Amino acid sequence: MASPSSLPSPPPLADLLAAGPVALFLDFDGTLVEIAPEPGDIHVPDSLADALHRLHERLNGRFALVTGRALDDLASHLGEVTLCRAGSHGASRLLPDGSRLGDEPEALSADCVSELRAYAEMHDLFYETKSHGGALHFRARPEKARATLDFAHEVAERHDLCVTSGKGVAELVRPGADKGGAVRAFMAEQPFTGSMPIFIGDDTTDEDGMAAAIEFSGFGIAVGERDSDAARYHLEDIAAVHKWLDL
Repeated sequence: MASPSSLPSPPPLADLLAAGPVALFLDFDGTLVEIAPEPGDIHVPDSLADALHRLHERLNGRFALVTGRALDDLASHLGEVTLCRAGSHGASRLLPDGSRLGDEPEALSADCVSELRAYAEMHDLFYETKSHGGALHFRARPEKARATLDFAHEVAERHDLCVTSGKGVAELVRPGADKGGAVRAFMAEQPFTGSMPIFIGDDTTDEDGMAAAIEFSGFGIAVGERDSDAARYHLEDIAAVHKWLDL
């Protein structure tokens, strides 16, 4: 596992593009916008959507947002973008025209949601409703991290679900809902096919996306101070990401 300080900065994007077709897959929270104590509190610059559309054009459409957020939640912050995007950790995927890529994932059962809500209320945590999952946020209560993760795994086992854990959150999702699946799905479609994928992310949930990029002879870029098994390069923070992408 590599620490950020041991990883070099990536080559300039312009140099990579000059060498051949490149596909970019970008995480959202912690990569393009600052993480907030609660998901609804993020600040998204008014210029970001237009900048991402310009990046989409620069890459000839080989660009996708891959986020843990549900896509309707992403739209509430970024607007209705005409970009490839995958929400709910890659399980729900849309093409630029809004058409779906693959099947729509199934939501959590009412019983499962009730359990998660009750736990959040009992332990003063924030429960985030998602169209294809549910998340217990303990960023404001870090002392609850271990117990919350243990509870999430116990609920997941009973409901045949999986747990993805990131910065201050335990999220329950359907099996197979990971960012690597989104990368593989888009890479099977034009105009992504035959390009070199790069996955950029700040959290452990982005490791799957980076691993999938490696499968297609690409690589991952870790953002911020975290260890990484899959990243080849490192960018210090969100400002460095924006600068590298020329947003």
